[in-house]
Amino acid sequence: MPNYRAVSAGAIPPPPTPKQAFMLATQNSFDYSSFLFVGLTSMLAEGTDAHPALGKGVPGFWAYTWRGFIDKTDGNYMVIFALPTVFHEDERYFAKGEGGFWKRGIYAGSRVLITPNYQGHNTFNASEILGRGIAQGISLSYYPSSDRNVGDLAEKYGYAIGRDALTNAFREFWPDIAVHVLHRHP
Repeated sequence: MPNYRAVSAGAIPPPPTPKQAFMLATQNSFDYSSFLFVGLTSMLAEGTDAHPALGKGVPGFWAYTWRGFIDKTDGNYMVIFALPTVFHEDERYFAKGEGGFWKRGIYAGSRVLITPNYQGHNTFNASEILGRGIAQGISLSYYPSSDRNVGDLAEKYGYAIGRDALTNAFREFWPDIAVHVLHRHP
């Protein structure tokens, strides 16, 4: 699975330009793994009847899929490109790469709340928190009216933030998995 936003432990590259941030958002949104992820989550949502108004079977799966793709894509452009450019935040994941499992895991999860600014100082991750919220607000326009309530919106928002925290953990531990489990260098 491609990992466009990870920065190796110890590396300190310059902040991305707006064009580079746009390209990162585009790569994150249109890579083959994005389609696999959206397909899998759509299949799970359709199977559990997460939004009954969207239906079942192939039409239901399609209804979940296009909505899931838009959710992921507009969120990526908000979190990786638009808001970081405005707030001067670097939304790449800077791997810790050393320390114990829990220390690295907590660090990885905390990056949804903390990110470096363009000067390299840790700051509140407004791009992540506001960007995922804006994406959820946009989703009100294309989800069924029966699912447009505070509880459902909060659940989707929490899921998006949690998914990003888990993705950060994957980015943190991928080099270890590649070396110690797959016996290759990432």
